Amino acid sequence: MSITADSPASTETPPMHDQLEFFIEQACKSGPIRTAVVHPVDHNSLLGAIEAAERGLIEPLLIGPEAKIRAAAEADNIDLAPYHIIPTEHSHEAAECACSLVRQAKADALMKGSLGTSELLSAVIHKTKGIRTERRLSHVFVFDVPNYHKPLVITDAAINVSPDLSIKRDIVQNAIDFCQSLGNSQPKVAILAAVEKVKPGMQSTIDAAALCKMADRGQINGGIIDGPLAFDNAISLQAAIDKHIKSPVSGDADILLAPDLEAANMIAKQLIYLADAKSAGLAVGARVPIILTSRAEGTLGRLASCALASHMVHHAKGGK
Repeated sequence: MSITADSPASTETPPMHDQLEFFIEQACKSGPIRTAVVHPVDHNSLLGAIEAAERGLIEPLLIGPEAKIRAAAEADNIDLAPYHIIPTEHSHEAAECACSLVRQAKADALMKGSLGTSELLSAVIHKTKGIRTERRLSHVFVFDVPNYHKPLVITDAAINVSPDLSIKRDIVQNAIDFCQSLGNSQPKVAILAAVEKVKPGMQSTIDAAALCKMADRGQINGGIIDGPLAFDNAISLQAAIDKHIKSPVSGDADILLAPDLEAANMIAKQLIYLADAKSAGLAVGARVPIILTSRAEGTLGRLASCALASHMVHHAKGGK
């Protein structure tokens, strides 16, 4: 997923295992994006926004109850003078206000503060006041895995619980478009299942085969797609060779589409806790990227998520 000449950021390629840091560095060069920070009334959510602002990644619009925002800032000795506060009475109003700013082209991205993900996303997908598109909303995790040779995207580990074929089509297209914003003009997508053969009794293998045919017919564009592939022969070329699988994706996948949220979430957590992977993530498929950082997210993850949103915004603007 190295950034190429098609990207607004750079023609450089990221060093091995400093991939998230590289995305941050390149995003800083592109200039901050105006980001509606929804309900930043606690330590992590406010500090995350301020850290990203100080690095030049975002220009935060702090939306929420002003007294609570200022109290959180005072507790951490944060000077809010450089930043714009948009007061609201509660978190729900803050989410609605953030979506309104996007519709008015006054915000380039959303950032989740101290409110539930479901509360924020319900405002995003509202039929009249939201910022939905014809595409299903989905989540992308970007991993820097020490034992893998390039950034790895896993989807969807946070939003769509049991996606059917049509939803999986949107999830794949969202992930492809996301990778293209990072400079990868034709990302390789592995459609995961427990086995690499189509089995009538395993819906994940049937969906994988259908998605590949949809790509052949132009219903999915911009990527190289293969599946069903088990995790080993998606990640390891040698595993594919040993199983006599000929695939343009095996051993070189950029994107892993899991069968459902539970599988994707387990893969993601295992990479973080057992493989020492660094991670960042976004919700995509809306009018703007949505920075959905966990309350337990560290500084690198928060900054990298903002950087990924920056790449998407500048890519959409043609690199301006």
